[in-house]
Amino acid sequence: MKFPMNGWFVALLCGTATAQTPYPPAPPTNLVAVDHGWDAATKIDLSWDLSADDAEQVRSYQVLKAVGRIGDVTIEPDFKPVESVDPGTAEFRVKDLKAQLKRWEVEQEYGDNEAIAALLADGSKSFKIGYVFQVVAMGKDGSRSATQTASPITPTMQIFDGSRFWFSVMTFIFCGAVIAFIYLARSGMPLKIRKIAGLDAVDEAVGRATEMGRSVMFIVGIQDMNDIQTIAGINILARVARTAAEYDAKIEVPTSRALVMATARETVQSAFLKAGRPEAYNEDLIYYVTDEQFGFVAYLQGMMVREKPAACFYMGSFFAESLILAETGNSIGAIQIAGTAQPAQLPFFVAACDYTLIGEEFFAASAYLTGSPEELGSLKGQDVGKLVVAAILIAGVLMSTMAAILGPDQGIGKSLVDAVKYLKDVILT
Repeated sequence: MKFPMNGWFVALLCGTATAQTPYPPAPPTNLVAVDHGWDAATKIDLSWDLSADDAEQVRSYQVLKAVGRIGDVTIEPDFKPVESVDPGTAEFRVKDLKAQLKRWEVEQEYGDNEAIAALLADGSKSFKIGYVFQVVAMGKDGSRSATQTASPITPTMQIFDGSRFWFSVMTFIFCGAVIAFIYLARSGMPLKIRKIAGLDAVDEAVGRATEMGRSVMFIVGIQDMNDIQTIAGINILARVARTAAEYDAKIEVPTSRALVMATARETVQSAFLKAGRPEAYNEDLIYYVTDEQFGFVAYLQGMMVREKPAACFYMGSFFAESLILAETGNSIGAIQIAGTAQPAQLPFFVAACDYTLIGEEFFAASAYLTGSPEELGSLKGQDVGKLVVAAILIAGVLMSTMAAILGPDQGIGKSLVDAVKYLKDVILT
């Protein structure tokens, strides 16, 4: 059966086909790339004039980048997408750029280019590069039209990196607070710090060992001297050893690292000297066992069961051995005082020990025990820093809440959203 091709039917078919043919939006114009100021040669600022069809046809603008020049050699750009921005947006900051490429990077990416191969022949270790950019107007129907920067641009290293401005402000605040409190402490002003029950119990634990005629055992973790927790444990050992010297108690310090043994011996000897009893110091009681984790723990467990020390101190970095040591000490009835900054091990110490220094208490112990102006000033200065950060976080939470109540899309709500974004992405980064 045949159907006549009437004029109206042909017109309808042509009109339908025309309506379905993609019609790209007008491209954005006047694309300009400018080096961003106050940075470390990592950012370029782009700006352009919106497409004439921005309101009707543009779904988004896609920003692309490519290397267009290496040294003095211009190369064919291979554009890669960076980000898409909403219609009505006429600027964008491209980040994470490089001012130079290392020789191996150039060889790997562009070594097959004859001009680049000739450039590599001069033996340079790095090459200055230039970027070219495209901004593509993406149509709602999938069509696209693009504009490109006229010439490559290289990001430039500035004298001052503006992205670190707030970091420098925070540094001045924190360091200034530390210096101020150290000065106040040296001037005789009493700096109050919260009492730490575990450290107040040191005299009680050592005194009990003296009365019972049994030893005090001190474990400085299982890490070497490059671990900050080991250093904190050594500081507490100095106080415990001095108390043991004053009470004429036996203190035993088995270690799992040779360097820790040497440091512990010096610390204990100095403590006995300060207590006025250098003749009571016995270096054989501070000794090395083994580096092997569970071999060390097996020795300690056997020694604790045999000798039954009256007081056990665990101060340092611990792992799976924490529960073994704490349970063994608990079974022999020893007073146990532990301190660590290992979050996974704290529950075991809390469950099985009489006192536990948790996290920052452990690191604050040295200032608490010595009363040194430098250490007390540092501790109080850190508290100021924590208060500043806490205030910023609270301000951010309040502004986010108000923005949600007022509506984040316009007016004051939008300003609050922008302020929160600035706090999160700039000040606290």
